[in-house]
Amino acid sequence: MTDATAALTTEDIVIVGLVAETKEDATRQLAVKLANDGRVTDLDGFLADVRAREEQMATGLPGGIGIPHARSAHVTVPSVAVATSVDGVNFGAADGPAHLIFLIAAPDGADDKHLHILAALARKLVHEDFRQSLRDANTGAEIAAIITREVQS
Repeated sequence: MTDATAALTTEDIVIVGLVAETKEDATRQLAVKLANDGRVTDLDGFLADVRAREEQMATGLPGGIGIPHARSAHVTVPSVAVATSVDGVNFGAADGPAHLIFLIAAPDGADDKHLHILAALARKLVHEDFRQSLRDANTGAEIAAIITREVQS
């Protein structure tokens, strides 16, 4: 997958009902989805880049959000893998675990594409109705459609 017009999120890179004890496990499960979809060429290399970014600052946001992210030479196309978690995963937010997790992957030379993705996603995530629509979605296809409509448009 190298098409620059590829969708940020597809049902193939969404996990509904993620079960993970740690942010590392949650991130790995999402990264495997990206690798299986051809969006990440070296799983361990990409995860090392995500870990390095996470060490700079926790990526948990208020409202039950986790946004691990990295710019990486191992990413072929800007992508957002998404997971919902009933139990939540600790991403370091002061108000508790993340129930919505967005793994943002941007190619190394992608100018500031990942910053635009982050900014667009952050603008939507401040709205409880947007967060709730994602939590209420029952399938990866529903979540991908919401992200595509609300963030990528």
